[in-house]
Parts: sequence; structure tokens; C-alpha cells
Amino acid sequence: MNVILVFLAAIGAIIFWWLSGQRLTSKPWLETGSMQLPDHHSADRQPVPAVKIGLFVFLGVVGALFSLAVSAYFIRMASADWWGMPVPRLLWVNTAALALSSAALQWAKREARHGRMEALRPALVTGLALAVFFLVGQIQAWRELTAAGYVLADNPANSFFYMLTGLHGLHILGGLAVLTHTTVKAFATDVAPERLRLSVDLSAIYSHFMLAVWLLLFALFAGWANDFVDLCRTLLK
Repeated sequence: MNVILVFLAAIGAIIFWWLSGQRLTSKPWLETGSMQLPDHHSADRQPVPAVKIGLFVFLGVVGALFSLAVSAYFIRMASADWWGMPVPRLLWVNTAALALSSAALQWAKREARHGRMEALRPALVTGLALAVFFLVGQIQAWRELTAAGYVLADNPANSFFYMLTGLHGLHILGGLAVLTHTTVKAFATDVAPERLRLSVDLSAIYSHFMLAVWLLLFALFAGWANDFVDLCRTLLK
């Protein structure tokens, strides 16, 4: 329960910060009667697209889902039939690939904002290729573990590992479908950068979120999250 509260509080803080930056928390009924100087930055700011708000709502639901799964992981870990499993070294490579993919999409977001198609295309291809590499690496890590005897039904630790990494991989796969469509559109001869800006922005946000979830899972499997949970329990007492 403590893990859920901390994780949801972090998600809520991030969403509140983002909404504040989009001026969705302003009170126009308090501003209409006052004389203010024109704010050129506010005038240039475009309204928030509904699809972006929908993405943040979806990510909030996904975050709650993973927080529940992580909480169940800690509860089940206290059972007598639980014994740990080794973390494949390949997961380090996969983590680096996912981090670089997220960085490449942030690069693509910047290039799309400035309308530089020559740099946008390689940035999208790099982000897409590294995300695919991550998924292939995850499948290879599964194969290494099963070859070593760490099968799904052997003990609860194995089941949670395959369930959590599989769930995360499915979300990555869903993001890849959108990113692939965006990348293909970027190579069309008649496409304008303005038509890609929102799609690239959404792909970057989604990638950053999936990277954050994976870092949490990786810390969980490596055993680093135990100290963090103990600290949270101490602070919430």
C-alpha cells in the first residue's frame, strides 16, 4: 500500500505540474475584470490538444496498474516459497537501449518543433530501431533464463518477472505501432513538419514514461528497491 501511495503521489505531482504549465489551472473569472498588459507568450501558446490530455489520463491508468503489480510483488516476496532469480546481464544492455531510444525521441521532438525534417527523420529511425532492439533483447533474456531452468511456473519470483516484463513489453509494442506510423509519414515527400509535431511529441512523452516504468522494474528485479521501500515506510509512519 505504501508503494502505491508513493507512486500515485508522484504521478499526481507530475500531472499537476504539466497542467499548471498549460494554464489549465488558471481562473479566468478572476482575470476578466482586471486590466492586464498583453502577454505575448500566452498569446502564442496553443490550446492543449484533446489527444494529449487523453494520453496523460491513459498513462495515469497504466501507472496505477504497474503500482498495483509492484505492490503485489513486495507482498508476495515475503512468502516462504519465494526465492530470487538472477538478473541477466543482457538487461543492462536493454536498459541502455531504451534510454537511448527515449533520448532520440526527445531529439526528434526538438527537431520537429523547429521544422528541421533532415534531422527529424534520422532521430525517429534511431528511436524506433533502439526500441525494437529493446524488445528483441527482452525476448533473448527470457530465452536465457528458461535455458538456465528459471521457467515461469517454477516459483513466484519467476512468474512475477515474466508477467511484469511481458506487460511492459506489450506497452512498448503499442507505442511502437504509433512511432512506426509517424516515422513512415516523416519520409513522405509532401509531409509538413507541423503535421508531425503532435505525433512526435506524444511518442516522446510515451517513451519517457515507459523508460521510467522500466527503471522502476529493473531496480525491483535487481533488489535495489528494497531500501527505497523501507525508507517510504519509515517516512509514512
